[in-house]
Amino acid sequence: MSIATSTDTESSGMHVADSHDMIRVQGARENNLKDVSIEIPKRRLTVFTGVSGSGKSSLVFSTIAAESQRMINETYSAFVQGFMPSLARPDVDMLDGITTAIIVDQERMGSNPRSTVGTATDANAMLRILFSRLGQPHIGSPNAYSFNVPTVKASGAITVERGEGKTKTEKATFNRLGGMCSRCEGMGSVNDFDVTALYDDTKSLNDGALTIPGYSMDGWYGRIFSGSGYFNMDKPIGKFTKKELHDLLYREPTKIKVEGINLTYEGLIPKIQKSMLSKDVDALQPHIRAFVERAITFTTCPECEGTRLSPEARSSKIKGKSIADLCKMQISDLAVWIRELKEPSVAPLLKGLQHLLDSFAEIGLGYLSLDRPAGTLSGGEAQRTKMIRHLGSSLTDVTYVFDEPTIGLHPHDIERMNQLLLQLRDKGNTVLVVEHKPETIAIADHVVDLGPGAGTGGGTVCFEGSLEGLRRSDTITGRHLDDRASIKETVRQPSGAMEVRGASTHNLKNVDVDIPLGVLCVLTGVAGSGKSSLIHGSVANREGVVVIDQGAIRGSRRSNPATYSGLLDPIRKAFAKTNNVKPALFSSNSEGACPTCNGAGVIYTDLGVMATVESTCEECEGKRFQASVLEYRLGGRNIAEVLAMSVTEAESFFSDGEARTPAAHKILDRLADVGLGYLTLGQPLTTLSGGERQRLKLATQMSDKGDVYILDEPTTGLHLADVENLLGMLDRLVNSGKSVIVIEHHQAVMAHADWIIDLGPGAGHDGGQIVFTGTPADLAAGRATLTGKHLAAYVAN
Repeated sequence: MSIATSTDTESSGMHVADSHDMIRVQGARENNLKDVSIEIPKRRLTVFTGVSGSGKSSLVFSTIAAESQRMINETYSAFVQGFMPSLARPDVDMLDGITTAIIVDQERMGSNPRSTVGTATDANAMLRILFSRLGQPHIGSPNAYSFNVPTVKASGAITVERGEGKTKTEKATFNRLGGMCSRCEGMGSVNDFDVTALYDDTKSLNDGALTIPGYSMDGWYGRIFSGSGYFNMDKPIGKFTKKELHDLLYREPTKIKVEGINLTYEGLIPKIQKSMLSKDVDALQPHIRAFVERAITFTTCPECEGTRLSPEARSSKIKGKSIADLCKMQISDLAVWIRELKEPSVAPLLKGLQHLLDSFAEIGLGYLSLDRPAGTLSGGEAQRTKMIRHLGSSLTDVTYVFDEPTIGLHPHDIERMNQLLLQLRDKGNTVLVVEHKPETIAIADHVVDLGPGAGTGGGTVCFEGSLEGLRRSDTITGRHLDDRASIKETVRQPSGAMEVRGASTHNLKNVDVDIPLGVLCVLTGVAGSGKSSLIHGSVANREGVVVIDQGAIRGSRRSNPATYSGLLDPIRKAFAKTNNVKPALFSSNSEGACPTCNGAGVIYTDLGVMATVESTCEECEGKRFQASVLEYRLGGRNIAEVLAMSVTEAESFFSDGEARTPAAHKILDRLADVGLGYLTLGQPLTTLSGGERQRLKLATQMSDKGDVYILDEPTTGLHLADVENLLGMLDRLVNSGKSVIVIEHHQAVMAHADWIIDLGPGAGHDGGQIVFTGTPADLAAGRATLTGKHLAAYVAN
């Protein structure tokens, strides 16, 4: 039968291999998807739209991309698979026609402080090879220019074979030159400990002298300290001898035996350096970061001046420039320098490096430098940096999956991003994009709109077809696609001003500006123009200022909206008070947890190289609590039933009657305010979409007490319909007497502002200046800046 089909297809003029031109999904049920069946054209640009939480990521990332990656992993041997993450098969009946998926998501690049833009993109590796060939004086191999490779020296006896059966012992010395600065160990900064912040010297260790987070004398630390015998646990630290204090603070790792168990004792400072300072400070948990900032001073390394490199690596130069000088240059300038370097002996290397640096400029990141720490890149910058390696790729027939590639982009930069997406498609690739911005939806060959609502109200395909079809459809996206916010006729008058004088953080050029208070003030400008530098360098640390950044919230399966927002505390207290029991009983992570699944609600079965199987706990039926705890009630509901409520349902439940809890009601109000009324209180954070996490964070941090709120791109991950709700919330904040400063690229937020401060004119050293201050109407009417032109075009449409 298959032979006949094959012959029929070929006789009709098309080869049988060309008939596989669709990705077919049947019966997808991952997360909130409701038996979704869909056909997606290959070698086309398909955009997935819909409100936040409608199921876009569940379909694209958790189903199509996840199955592609799982099937590739299965081609490896069982031995190799044992070292790879085990991926479960997505909950779908059939997936057909999928190709290799390359995922370019918004995850921040690793928090390793040794990682820079240069090391993450291979630009550093190419520069090191270049210097090892052309650098004068010649100092050695590419490793001699790497700040991650230390210099190694060794000497000893070696055995030399001389003829048959004869050996001779000789003394030899071995040197391997590395590029790492010996003082800062390639970190670029040295740290100085304030020992008074580590302990209270009036107390003994047993009395809790240590003020380091997690260092309690009740656990293993107490047993190690007392079992070491290096000091008296009941003696105040202020009365320690020099030796005792040295052992407490600086002792190198030493093997000891405590209660018959082999353990390692290590001084406090080397221990902190390994556990806390081996990570990027910004990636630490808030309470640990607060301790690090209080106890440790970071200063630029005096020996390498922050370049991380050894004196030898800095002394080797090409045309008067060392590798450190090149890494410090703005990438667009470095590209010009490399283009002028004519060396036939390394022509292929220069060509590859030139292409890589040009890709940075093409993607709108020419303002970065190669020595910029990777952990300091925003989500949008990190995503575009990951894109660079794919731009010059020779691969075709690959499925590229993008998660909101326009995040953090000025309307001017979105046009460039659209061109890059079309370039990838034109090379014969399938491009799948999850996106909210109408400018990117407009270039799609095929649009899939999911909804109609979010969470349990979504998960179905409301529309698939062309852009014109979407406009005519009656879906939420279709209705809002041509929405344009009009500029306000009257703006609020400021109640005062926050003065910034001589701001020079990063690329700012001695900026003087007055930020109006008591109004909605929006900071605009192309990516890299200096908006974040102005706010974080000169405003964020002032008293009464609350900063809500775009850092993603992280959480395990045990975290949910109730635990993250602090809502669970008043609920537990209300249950405890009504039933005269301890609040700890009403936490699935504490005393009330089901003993079989430890409060997880599911049992995990590890099958070695196969995917781990997750099954609902039979004891608690997935409710997470002991049966005895579920007998306690508040307003006729038990704790599991309350956590199964949606935010809207819980809002009315806690507003009156026996269950009336004002503290819980206040938090629920804020969650509803940001459009999360449909979320279930006990839904694991791991199942929330990027937009939902962003809004949950927004609602939670709005409770921080302050007079000035700074929001960094709050429209990230928001659907066109949700932006309206956000503007309403910002208005309510300003009307309650607060000042709101928003860093934003979305024209609807610009049009709604009372005052705009526009930075530019370009990015990097072409930016860093105030190019406009005034009302949105004046900005659009003047059309003097890039932002003004795009705002005027937006309002005109």
